[in-house]
Amino acid sequence: MDYPTFPPEFLWGVSTSAFQIEGATAEAGRGPSIWDTFTATDGKIARGEDAKVAADHYHRYSEDIALMAELGVGAYRMSIAWPRVQPTGTGKPHAEGLAFYDKLIDEVCAAGIEPVVTLYHWDTPQALEDAGGWLNRDTANRFAEYATVVGERFADRVKMWIPLNEPVVMSIYGYGIGEYAPGQFLLLDALPTAHHQNLAHGLAVQALRAAGATGIGTANNHSPIWSVGEGADEAKDWLDALLNRTFADPVLLGSYPEQIHPHLPESFADDLPVIHQPLDFYGVNYYEPLGVAAPGEGNPLPFELRPIEGYPMTTNDSPIVPQGLRELLVSFQDRYLEHLPPVYVTENGCSFADEPGEDGLVHDPERIDFLDGHLRAVREAVDAGVDVRGYFVWSLLDNFEWSKGYAPRFGLVHVDYETQRRTPKDSFTWYRKLVNDE
Repeated sequence: MDYPTFPPEFLWGVSTSAFQIEGATAEAGRGPSIWDTFTATDGKIARGEDAKVAADHYHRYSEDIALMAELGVGAYRMSIAWPRVQPTGTGKPHAEGLAFYDKLIDEVCAAGIEPVVTLYHWDTPQALEDAGGWLNRDTANRFAEYATVVGERFADRVKMWIPLNEPVVMSIYGYGIGEYAPGQFLLLDALPTAHHQNLAHGLAVQALRAAGATGIGTANNHSPIWSVGEGADEAKDWLDALLNRTFADPVLLGSYPEQIHPHLPESFADDLPVIHQPLDFYGVNYYEPLGVAAPGEGNPLPFELRPIEGYPMTTNDSPIVPQGLRELLVSFQDRYLEHLPPVYVTENGCSFADEPGEDGLVHDPERIDFLDGHLRAVREAVDAGVDVRGYFVWSLLDNFEWSKGYAPRFGLVHVDYETQRRTPKDSFTWYRKLVNDE
């Protein structure tokens, strides 16, 4: 097969997150997170599912690391569960929680795989949410303390760090429209949570460096914004400012887009020097472009989302648009120029209704086509001058997909949730051959 080509030093990886795969939510002293609370609330998760077991990675991590070794990837992007390390989000770290990640990271390293550690993938300790969560500026200080604990413990083995994953999702889905934990519906009044997460990022970068960590970056979800219908230019600029620039500009430029200023805490400018820390890389998570139009009558927002039509869809209702990734990467290079550090695609993937066939194997040609198309788009961005250093598939395993439960399957490896049997899909073999130049 004709594979897209990349330099020998290009870093190939896979990504997961703690809450989506670990399970063991009430074991070994782990405290409750906002997602434990949210999944226990009637009507919040499809089919009433929860993540108490998930993919049982807490007990089966050795099996999953062996799969990664078979895959031949150079890096594993994982997250540490904050409530497993600090059950209430503050105070003395929990020894059993740190010991679990000690074993996990040691075994990843022993397999010749580089651990890429995300400190926060949306699992705020519930005790911190009870005190205001990301609406409370002090949560940023608590996060910096947590970063110090984790940095001091693992900086000797972890060479790449991501403080927060996709703060836009926590702000918009968690506090803005309530689809995700903690389930608040504040619309634009949720934007202080964006600033407090950006501040937490800056404080965590400082804390990690003070703990001896190197290779510190970020992982932000970004989308090209496409006008759908007439008169959408102003709405397009607004949505781009909200979803993309609110999280990239402060980190890369030390500023916020003007549209956002009225919705931020009054003293936001005082925090910008802390947020604007030098980074070793910038992580881009890409799934789809977003369509936007001018708001209709009665819409309290300055934009209106519209579906992008004419493209095949995943089972997670995302249009499959590989060229959107090229557009995004090139536009970031053009927008931020010398302020943009080396880029990694830290998440890219798709969900389909993958199940074993009569032969016991999982055939997923749609995912192979998806990965091939998106990697060719990355290659085109590299040829256009974007310094892309690596690519991480979301995800290694089928997992708990937040409010949609277990129906969307994103993994290179199929998980039978009844038996926890792992079955590598055809896309696993395809990616292995690409990674290992077979």
